[in-house]
Amino acid sequence: MSDTHAYDHTPEAEFGDFVALLKPRVMSLVVFTAFVGLWVAPVPMHPFLVFCSVLFIALGGGASGALNMWYDADIDAVMNRTRGRPIPSGRVSGGEALGLGLGLTVIAVMMLGLTANWFAAGFLAFTIFFYAVIYTIWLKRWTPQNIVIGGAAGAFPPMIGWASATGGISVESFLMFALIFFWTPPHFWALALFMKEDYHKAGVPMLTVTHGRAVTRRHIFGYTLVLAPFALWLGLTSVGGPIYLAVALVLNVLFIRGGWQIMRRSEETAIADNYAVERRVFKLSLYYLFLHFLALMVQHWVGAW
Repeated sequence: MSDTHAYDHTPEAEFGDFVALLKPRVMSLVVFTAFVGLWVAPVPMHPFLVFCSVLFIALGGGASGALNMWYDADIDAVMNRTRGRPIPSGRVSGGEALGLGLGLTVIAVMMLGLTANWFAAGFLAFTIFFYAVIYTIWLKRWTPQNIVIGGAAGAFPPMIGWASATGGISVESFLMFALIFFWTPPHFWALALFMKEDYHKAGVPMLTVTHGRAVTRRHIFGYTLVLAPFALWLGLTSVGGPIYLAVALVLNVLFIRGGWQIMRRSEETAIADNYAVERRVFKLSLYYLFLHFLALMVQHWVGAW
């Protein structure tokens, strides 16, 4: 009787739970930036190979997400925004997530090597390793610079897309990497300013926890200043042009302005308006990256036309 009762209340995994393990929102950024990196590359690819390359890069991103959720299940169970994820909610076991992550890793790397080239496949394998091991297992719980160094994993997809088409790297692909790499800290630290208690409860050494919010505010502004030259430099390369430069100029002025406003605010002021400015800058940061890469696509299309 008791066994039946327990069975009736055990959450059952659905297809959507396994999709959630792949972090589809993060995957969408991986897919988009990888596609842009491939799209603007100077070596044309057959449309079917483009589709396959982006698909397997996306599967690699999903593998990274599953491995991250497997290892971080204890942290996710504590944080309010992640406790409903498939593993801490009990709908998916840690072993299932680990198996999915490892299986997708093998499929993604092997198939990208067969459809594009083995340099791109090796790059993808390194990216998955970097995110799952270097960032998730090591940096995330060890240093407040976790999001800075670990952000490289999220910045590699456009380089992998470029490598899928060209078989190598270049100044252009490095600058696309730098755009995401230097964008990541102010993006996540803006979020951490109004989500500090989650990281504190979970014991994650986010900068807001280890050094305080005043230091975090100064770091956000500093990184917006470092980011802008790389964003504009990309516009001066073979993949840039007047359309991209105009978009980049406007977005970086707005982002630097937002970083300045965050730095100048006191914690008392932020609490009083429920972190309105911090939330607005975080939202801006989402549009910032998307519009930069969209501008690269439009610039390339106009140039080709």
